[in-house]
Amino acid sequence: MSKLLTFSILFLSVTIFICMFRAIKGPSAADRLIAVNVIGTKTIVLILIVSFLLNETYFVDVAIVYALISFLSSILIAKFIGNSGGKNI
Repeated sequence: MSKLLTFSILFLSVTIFICMFRAIKGPSAADRLIAVNVIGTKTIVLILIVSFLLNETYFVDVAIVYALISFLSSILIAKFIGNSGGKNI
């Protein structure tokens, strides 16, 4: 079980770096927003896997707070994109 979770952590880390490339390079602002959302979601999953592996429950609280911050930042970025008319930023 531990090997599978370790592989999951490595796989999620690699895909986060791929999403970072898309967030930086993305052809449109919408692509960048989606990449940032995916990075936030995968980071939350990473935090929860580490919480399970270390058997520490306070990481769940950290993941919940991170999810709230990620959600609010997504809303703010989407409003900014909407106000700019969907142009590239």
